[in-house]
Amino acid sequence: MKRSRFYVMVGLMLSLSSLLISCGQKKAKDGRTDTPTSGTIKFASDESFSPIIEELLQTYQFRYPQTHLLPIYTDDNTGMKLILNQKVNLFFTSHALTKGEDAILRGKGPIPEVFPIGYDGIAFIVNRVNNDSCMTVNDVKKILSGQIANWKQLNPKNNQGNIEVVFDNKASATLHYVVDSILGGKNIKSTNIVAANNSKSVVDYVHKTPNAIGVIGSNWLNDHRDSTNTTFKKDITVVALSKATIAQPGNSWQPYQAYLLDGRYPFVRTIYAIVADPHKALPWAFANFVTNPIGQKIIFKAGLLPYRGQINIREVEVKTE
Repeated sequence: MKRSRFYVMVGLMLSLSSLLISCGQKKAKDGRTDTPTSGTIKFASDESFSPIIEELLQTYQFRYPQTHLLPIYTDDNTGMKLILNQKVNLFFTSHALTKGEDAILRGKGPIPEVFPIGYDGIAFIVNRVNNDSCMTVNDVKKILSGQIANWKQLNPKNNQGNIEVVFDNKASATLHYVVDSILGGKNIKSTNIVAANNSKSVVDYVHKTPNAIGVIGSNWLNDHRDSTNTTFKKDITVVALSKATIAQPGNSWQPYQAYLLDGRYPFVRTIYAIVADPHKALPWAFANFVTNPIGQKIIFKAGLLPYRGQINIREVEVKTE
C-alpha cells in the first residue's frame, strides 16, 4: 500500500513538472517564445550602425548564450517599415519616432519606447591623393547643394576634376541627416551623386576614386588595431571640418569622441534604439543592455560617444625636442 502511494506521488510530481515545462515553452499568439535571456529574434538596424551593433551583439550573446539575435541591416526607410508593421520589435536608427509613427505603433498594441544610446559623427572622406583635407561647413553645404561641382572651385591647385559625392544608400539614415540637418530640408543637388550599396562600399569607392568625397557614419572609420581610438583607416583621408570662414588645420576638427562631446565637430547625430515589444522580452532586454554601463562602455571603446556616463577631457601638452 505504501509502495503504491509512492508511485502515485511520483507520477503526480512528474505530471506537474511536465505541465510547468510545457507552460514555460507555450507560444504567444504572435508565435514568440523568447525571454530576456533566451530565445531567437530578428531586429533591424540602419546599416551605417552595423559595426557598433555587431560589437554589442557579441558581448550580449556571450553573457547570455541561450540568446540568438539576428540583425537585419537595411536602410532607414525599410527598417522603420519593419517595426511599424511589427515584423521586428527593435530598430536602431538616428531619429526618434514622429508623432504619426508613435500613433501607428500604439494603435497596434505595444507602447513604443525610445532609448538614446550614443552619438556618432557624419564624416566626409576623400582619396589619399586629394590635398583638400580641411573644409568649412559652408564648403560642404555648397558641394552638397551643387554650387561647387569641381575641386578647382574649392582650391585652384586641386586638379582632381569634377566632384563625385558618394553615399551609402538612397534611403539611409546618413542621407536623411544630410538633407534634414545640413541642408535644412532641401534636396541634394550635386551633379554627380553615387549611391553605393553600403558603408563599406563608400570607403572602397573613395579609396579607388581620386575625385570622390564620401559621406559616412564615423563608426565605420576607426582602425580597430588602435586600442586608443585615435587612428582612422589608413586607405582614405578623413576631412577635418571648420565652423570658421576659412578652414585651417588649427580650426578644423575630425570626428573624434572629444570633438563630438565639446561641439567642435559640427555634424553629430544621436543613435536611438526604438523598441515596440508587447512582451518586454529579448528585444527590450537587449535595448536596455545597450543603455546600461556595460553597453555604454562598449560604445565608448568603439570610438563613439556614449549617451550615458561621465566623460572627462584632459588637455595634454606634448613637448618635442
